[in-house]
Amino acid sequence: MEFTHSDIILHYFPSLSAKQQEQFNMLGSLYKEWNEKINVISRKDIENLYINHVLHSLGIAKVISFVPGTSILDVGTGGGFPGIPLAILFPEVRFHLVDSIGKENHRCSGDLSGARIAKCGCKQSQGGRT
Repeated sequence: MEFTHSDIILHYFPSLSAKQQEQFNMLGSLYKEWNEKINVISRKDIENLYINHVLHSLGIAKVISFVPGTSILDVGTGGGFPGIPLAILFPEVRFHLVDSIGKENHRCSGDLSGARIAKCGCKQSQGGRT
């Protein structure tokens, strides 16, 4: 039996919708594509993306459930963690991902578009302000 990447997530979050499973599966190819262009995460660690980065980002969801309509700010989002996985898990919550590095924001926006994540946006902070 072959497992998908979302199966790893589904093990811990069994109530994922089909759309969420598809979005989590899409993250692997999106991160691999961007990692070839810019160093999003360690190139040695890309094969462990789901365990070391996606699942790790979702750990907070085991103790906190964000209320629909809430806005969450992810400052220093870097590779989009934990904001992007949490935006998939909580589609009714608005996530604002902020980083001071422009290339990270460009990549982050590409991931959001590629995985069809609607209520999440990336912004570059300037001079310590956003």
